[in-house]
Amino acid sequence: MFDRISFKIPSGKFACVIGPSGCGKTTVLRVAAGLVAPSSGTIDFGGAPLAGPRRDMAVVFQDYGRALLPWRNVYANVSLALEAAKVPMSERADRIHALLKTVGLRDHAKKFPSQMSGGMQQRVQIARCLAQEPRLLLMDEPFGALDAMTRQSLQDEILAIAAERHITVMFVTHDLEEAIYLGDEVIALASHPSRIERIVDAPLPRPRHQLTTREDPEFLRMRRELYGLMQGEHA
Repeated sequence: MFDRISFKIPSGKFACVIGPSGCGKTTVLRVAAGLVAPSSGTIDFGGAPLAGPRRDMAVVFQDYGRALLPWRNVYANVSLALEAAKVPMSERADRIHALLKTVGLRDHAKKFPSQMSGGMQQRVQIARCLAQEPRLLLMDEPFGALDAMTRQSLQDEILAIAAERHITVMFVTHDLEEAIYLGDEVIALASHPSRIERIVDAPLPRPRHQLTTREDPEFLRMRRELYGLMQGEHA
């Protein structure tokens, strides 16, 4: 059950959603993506009610292994988004190679998902989503299953891609530090019932840096505040 969950993500901004397990983070993302219809209330996108999934919205799922088609190689998996959009075949190759270069997979186009690491598979899913040229990118704990170094590398890549393409991002994570590092704001959810506990601005300088940003006094202050919220300390 949700209790009056309401928030707005300005165009081009990066909003992170955190909260304890079972508080409804993924459900909120799926409602925002038009994949689940709310029982009450409305979802607005671009100033109009959202009736369902749209081509200018893309979702990066946590389970990258199941999100990719195992019988298609990297090139063909990315091509899937262009095929769905009926992009002429003559235009696909250049766009796909450019996207693979963007996510660091230029030399892996012929590989199949089973031949790739988890980080590489997630890059393929991101490239396929970018092929839709989304205005809004929704990401459901996309780096949660990856090792620390790969996760940090992908954090920096998605920040650069979102900034370069002026993509609005809604990013669900259970990791407080990841939320603060990535976000322009952090939306903290609580449970029983699921609700917004607090929305915290993250006025940290950009571009972010894995060392200096995490050592910033404001970063440390936000981590203490959000940790307290997650522990039920509402001071």
